[in-house]
Amino acid sequence: MKKLGFLSFGFWQPHVAGVQSAKESYEQSVDLAVEAEKMGMDGAWYRVHHFAKQSASPFPLLSAIGQRTSKIEIGTAIIDMRYENPYMMAENAGITDILTQNRIQLGVGRGAPEQVQDGWKYFGYDFSEEEIKEIARERTLEFLKLVKGPHFAEPNPQPMFPQAPGLLSLEPYSEGLSQRIWWGAGSQSTAIWAAKMGMNLQSSTLVTYESKEPFHIQQANQLRAYKEAWKEAGHNFEPRTLVTRSILPITNDLERRILVGSEQSQDEVGYLAHHQNPTIFGRTYVGEPEDLVKDLQEDEAIREADTVLLTIPSTLGVEFNAHMLETIVKDMAPDLGWR
Repeated sequence: MKKLGFLSFGFWQPHVAGVQSAKESYEQSVDLAVEAEKMGMDGAWYRVHHFAKQSASPFPLLSAIGQRTSKIEIGTAIIDMRYENPYMMAENAGITDILTQNRIQLGVGRGAPEQVQDGWKYFGYDFSEEEIKEIARERTLEFLKLVKGPHFAEPNPQPMFPQAPGLLSLEPYSEGLSQRIWWGAGSQSTAIWAAKMGMNLQSSTLVTYESKEPFHIQQANQLRAYKEAWKEAGHNFEPRTLVTRSILPITNDLERRILVGSEQSQDEVGYLAHHQNPTIFGRTYVGEPEDLVKDLQEDEAIREADTVLLTIPSTLGVEFNAHMLETIVKDMAPDLGWR
């Protein structure tokens, strides 16, 4: 494990203790990234969901974090490409990467089931669930091509402003961004596809149930298949691989009261909407730091990945989450191979 970051869904819950509004959620998202950078963490990453009281439309948030920090990677895990226009997204990504001094790491993918039926239709895309699966991949490849800065657009023969001859490209172009695009894969086949297409790999706390082995072994096999496919593809840069984990160390009575009993102590198998194949959900790690380290040292996917993201209970606020992350950074991560 070379890098360690956190992943926030940015939840808010009106009329409930904790983060109660979008304003609080977004402000605390920025504040937690600042605290994470101070303690030496490598990344602040955010989930993107639509029609829900949680993080969406990520580029303003990523830009705001970039203005308050100077080193930490700022990422998404993931942007749902069923909702995106790749041309507009390429412009937004380029601007944001420049404003954050080239620290953007963009995770993209097909996305999980959303809060509304066929939500992308409200964004102007009238496709069925079956059609949108392939369209999401097509949009991803179009976006990946665009952030490489190709010249493709026919110039106006009577332009408003002077310009050089030849085809035009989207602006602004941010050098190196194309090597910081990640595909969120749920299966070995999608991981292999991502490698062939030249994207880094994200794998979350759930993957397609492809064998009867434990979650972490199935996920590790996915990462190994990706790395082998990358070698065969012969790309000209080294890829990165990322896994997420729910790790909640207990060091005081408050954490014990809040966290004990909330965990999913074993891997679980179930079905997601519109998925024909079953999915295996990785366990949640809750307990004393030294006990968790022993369990996590046996996790093959953590050993296989170069980056680990820690999912956080964002509704519990900055102070609670900063303390929890600091416990992991100081008391656990070094024993798991970080730095």
